[in-house]
Amino acid sequence: MALELVTIPCLSDNFAFLIREAETGTVALIDAPEAAPILAALAERDWQLDLILLTHHHDDHIQAVPELRAATGAKVWGGAADAHRLPALDRALSEGDSLPIGAESCTVIDVPGHTIGHLAFHFPDAGLAFTADSLMAAGCGRLFEGSPAQMWQSLSKLAALPPETLICSGHDYLNGNLRFALALEPDNPALKCRIEALESLRREGQLPMPSRLSDELATNPFLRAALPAMKASLGMESASDAEVFAEIRSRKDRF
Repeated sequence: MALELVTIPCLSDNFAFLIREAETGTVALIDAPEAAPILAALAERDWQLDLILLTHHHDDHIQAVPELRAATGAKVWGGAADAHRLPALDRALSEGDSLPIGAESCTVIDVPGHTIGHLAFHFPDAGLAFTADSLMAAGCGRLFEGSPAQMWQSLSKLAALPPETLICSGHDYLNGNLRFALALEPDNPALKCRIEALESLRREGQLPMPSRLSDELATNPFLRAALPAMKASLGMESASDAEVFAEIRSRKDRF
């Protein structure tokens, strides 16, 4: 992998991610929940932060930008549609933009639903996708601004990425997400294996992030709304995929 990835726990359950492109030494941060652990990770590796990529405007993803910018001089890139509620941007981004990160290329994907201006960042050569609060490990973000139809379309874009893609999402909600998934699909063998694997990771003190898209496709109920078996289990055999997704999201909100 030409990109070195570092997962940084922040706040109570957030993740930030550092990537370093090997050829040029360019270092980028995806989201900025908390300055201290990010600065510590940079110092530990003797890395200089060049760039901050922002997925959306919620405070727990942007609040450390002023401190990090002052400490490192990093440039800040984020969504053009959200520029009015993000820290001052050095570059405003839109879907389809191709971003040079050293010798690597990153594609911007518009993924509204959790918020209207939410972006994801896909590094096809490295097989990484930074999805924050759109596609999450075994879940998806609450629909604070967008509609179920918008979120379903966003998740469908991400589900179409290569299955070996590593999904780097914004929070550790895995325990609750997997309990909910098991309530919907108690006989899903892949789901049972994932729960066992998570328990092992927790015991060993390892981080459960990133996850592989193939595992999300096999266990994440929000990606499985189009499956006949899922529709049948919900008694929604004739419903559209987006309607089934909306029902799953509603059930999760009440879970």
